[in-house]
Amino acid sequence: MRRLFQPTMSASRLTPPRQTMKILRGVLAVGALALASGCQNFLDVNENPNAPQTVSPNLYLPPILHWVATSEQFDGRFIGRYTQNWTLPSGSATPSTWDRMGYDPTSDNGGQLWRDVYWSIGQNLVDMMAKAEAEQRWDLLGIGQAIKAWGWLKVTDVHGELIIKQAFDQTRFAFDYDTQQFAYQEIQRLLDEAIKNLSRTDGAVNAAYLSRYDRVYSGDRTKWLKFAYGLKAMALNHLSNKSSYKPADVIAAVDQSFTSNADDALLPYSGTSADNADGNFWGPRRGNINSYRQTNFVLGLLNGAVFGGTANGAALDPRLSRMLAPSPDGQYRAWDPNSGINGAPAAQLPNNFFGYAGTAGAGLPSRYLFADKSRFPIMTYAQLQFIKAEAALKSGNAAVALAAYTNGVSSHIDFVNARNLDDAQAVTPITAAEKSAFLANPSIIPSASNLRMWHIMSQKYIAQWAWAHVETWTDMRRYNYTGLDPVAGTQVFPGFSTPAVLYPDNNGRIAQRIRARYNSEYVWNRPSLDAIGGLALDFHTKPLWITQP
Repeated sequence: MRRLFQPTMSASRLTPPRQTMKILRGVLAVGALALASGCQNFLDVNENPNAPQTVSPNLYLPPILHWVATSEQFDGRFIGRYTQNWTLPSGSATPSTWDRMGYDPTSDNGGQLWRDVYWSIGQNLVDMMAKAEAEQRWDLLGIGQAIKAWGWLKVTDVHGELIIKQAFDQTRFAFDYDTQQFAYQEIQRLLDEAIKNLSRTDGAVNAAYLSRYDRVYSGDRTKWLKFAYGLKAMALNHLSNKSSYKPADVIAAVDQSFTSNADDALLPYSGTSADNADGNFWGPRRGNINSYRQTNFVLGLLNGAVFGGTANGAALDPRLSRMLAPSPDGQYRAWDPNSGINGAPAAQLPNNFFGYAGTAGAGLPSRYLFADKSRFPIMTYAQLQFIKAEAALKSGNAAVALAAYTNGVSSHIDFVNARNLDDAQAVTPITAAEKSAFLANPSIIPSASNLRMWHIMSQKYIAQWAWAHVETWTDMRRYNYTGLDPVAGTQVFPGFSTPAVLYPDNNGRIAQRIRARYNSEYVWNRPSLDAIGGLALDFHTKPLWITQP
């Protein structure tokens, strides 16, 4: 039983794929015995002479790439509240569950990456890689290996322990968890293999064949090779709290990765289907974020509160009006996740991310990444430059750090302009004059000797806002949310504060992970969960391996 395309379903209604396979085999076995004296060809109904039983490996790629770009956004509705990308006003004096760093018991909220890495992508990716290897399509095999590494990286960074060795063993009813340390070893192994295969030009490597269904890079093997190096740099940099951390290896990987915004991994959307399935997950037609609002934290990074305002008090950062939404009176405000009901008049309440009051916006011009046809990022040049800047500053090379940091800020301004052109968004581009003035400000681009970690991580947060939810959360956990810059003595994420009142199950501790997907692990795999402490109510506050020394 192989599934290339999965219907869109509520995750809470899905039976885990591994158990589904076993149940189905059991049912068929019983049915076969019962019919042994009858029609021997009954099960031949599964052999369709008018449809192929095997498919070309490149046909697997479109739905896999769809979920690579989309899964993180599903979970971003919840992770983004831990990182205060946004908040979901509760309409009461008590902030919503996730705004208090909690979780939703007996729910699959926060479990989409788990579902898709094991289910929607899952066996399809295994099959694609096997077919690609058999046909010597090394480029497609390398893409598959990079995507598999991407999946393990996302799942372990969100959930901690995960299932790798037994993940696709269809003879099992229970599945043992592997350690986060093993996951990182496997990620590096897969990426090394991906880099080898994506460097090959022999066998059946064929850009035309690959381009037919590669909606990210149109069959350009060299850009996928850069993607693999970028993912390698990201994973290596996550080990910054470990004694084994090697900044030079991070920098070397970034230098073999993206060289400009032209290399950004972006998934396009046509945004035309009646069911909205081909639209950006954050777009107004899909309605997944209508009630969410920007927070004081992200506003403070863009309005001059953190980096310093101009003499007349105007907003310092030109990206503010191109990324965030104003209130109806034209001023930029935000919700405090701690405040519950905001007593301000309607004209002063922040609009939604599309730029409208309430939940309006469907069919109207939107802004930034929140338009129906906004090309959605999976990895960007700006993001990788900030990773290089962090590694360089940790190694003591301030000159390299400043150059990468400056590249990151500059390229993200260009990224904002580009995304605001994807769907005729309702904002004006950042002008060359605005950009030049911004980059000339020493509050934004200091001298090498004055560059601090809080500069780098704050600007990386801005560049990743609204899309790189797992990487942003990993950054914040690596620096313990409110940890201090070792040189400046100020917070690495200035302006961020943890919730005043945490979710009751937290026992006074902040969130460090999300519990594994409820409808697979807490329903089907409880003994294995118990072995790693997963049944404890405060399991989501247990620190990850990568955040520990």
